Amino acid sequence: MASSSLPVIEALRTTAQRLAAEAPYQWGHMGSCNCGHLAQTITRLSKADIHARALQRYGDWDQQLRDYCPSSGLPIDAVIDEMLALGFTRGDLAYLERLSDPLIRAALPLERRHGLQHNRRDDVVLYLRTWAELLEQELLRRVVLPRLFEPPAAALVQ
Repeated sequence: MASSSLPVIEALRTTAQRLAAEAPYQWGHMGSCNCGHLAQTITRLSKADIHARALQRYGDWDQQLRDYCPSSGLPIDAVIDEMLALGFTRGDLAYLERLSDPLIRAALPLERRHGLQHNRRDDVVLYLRTWAELLEQELLRRVVLPRLFEPPAAALVQ
């Protein structure tokens, strides 16, 4: 799963917020589908720019991720490079396009787990928010706060 870092969590939440606020969504469009929206957030490219870059090689996001090569020189691979550099994996992105990561789906509210559709805006928003929450919980589990002072020994014995 993606690294549990503030930039990754922020990218997921920003993408979810933009989609919830009715940003143009079209699952069959490489720049305004699930991965396309996350790519917009990370790269700051428009949906049209992402779509045009993706069309220079055959396939949907799943195929693009399988064919990804960091030294290809293809513009879509540069988009994927940025997404990977932030802390996502190719697997994460493939799961996102289909809303299919088993860990994220298991964390969804029970009544939403089985009816989740990869091409429905509200389901994408729920998936992104759930993913961000899982990563935040993981990040918080790793936080160790320094002890600023030790309590007096007498306070420990009661």
